[in-house]
Amino acid sequence: MQQHQGSIGIFDSGYGGLTILKEIVHLLPQYNYLYLGDNARSPYGTRSYETVYQYTLQAVNWFFKQGCSLVILACNTASAKALRTIQQNDLPKMGGPHHRVLGVIRPTSEIIGSFTQTGNVGLFATSGTVQSQSYVIEIQKFFPHIQVFQEACPMWVPLVENNEFDNAGADYFIQKHVDQLMAQNSHIDTILLGCTHYPLLKDRIRKYVPANTTILAQGTIVAHSLQNYLQRHPEIAQKCKQESTTHYYTTDNPIEFNLKASIFFGNSIISHFAQLT
Repeated sequence: MQQHQGSIGIFDSGYGGLTILKEIVHLLPQYNYLYLGDNARSPYGTRSYETVYQYTLQAVNWFFKQGCSLVILACNTASAKALRTIQQNDLPKMGGPHHRVLGVIRPTSEIIGSFTQTGNVGLFATSGTVQSQSYVIEIQKFFPHIQVFQEACPMWVPLVENNEFDNAGADYFIQKHVDQLMAQNSHIDTILLGCTHYPLLKDRIRKYVPANTTILAQGTIVAHSLQNYLQRHPEIAQKCKQESTTHYYTTDNPIEFNLKASIFFGNSIISHFAQLT
């Protein structure tokens, strides 16, 4: 097929990865990008490890068939439940040294220590990401002294996807989870938004946390990490075309995808249907 040869693949279970793509395109506008949202099977947050792994592997295969050499799992649940297995077991058979699959958990974990003064970090995420303990494990590798306190927020994704996040009714669910997180440790001074939907809730979260709390969204962090990665791996960078194009695909209804995508990306887009199975 190879119709998007040299594009950088950006994968998400639905719309949220568009918040990552937005920051990547802003920082690195020269590259070609190919976005895929698996909207037909979202959300991933409550699915089993095996299901998320199988879905994510199908998506990675799709990207490789399209001609991508580099794929970013811009989905915290996919990064938590599927990335390691794909990197260790599948990638050597699928693409070998000429293909790479990266996630969004490690880039944030590598730098979070520079934001916290108390060593107490909060995490808002989906149930799947919380249960995986991926952030706890990764942050401990780089900053053993940091304590991570997690809070699963199952209602936040539906609020965003139904464009209800900016209404007064959303405040109940936002304040509820902020209070439950802060009750775990009152010295939390840095909060990571560990789901790509949550940046749209950042202003409302800010209303309920202490004034000096740092709230981190992943988009800018992942974008700078990608920039650094391409600089350190010229053999991968040279496979990435620089024609400043972006194409969008969804496994569900493109018309519905286009209507909601602007909530996340900021601009209207035109998507196409992708068949993964």
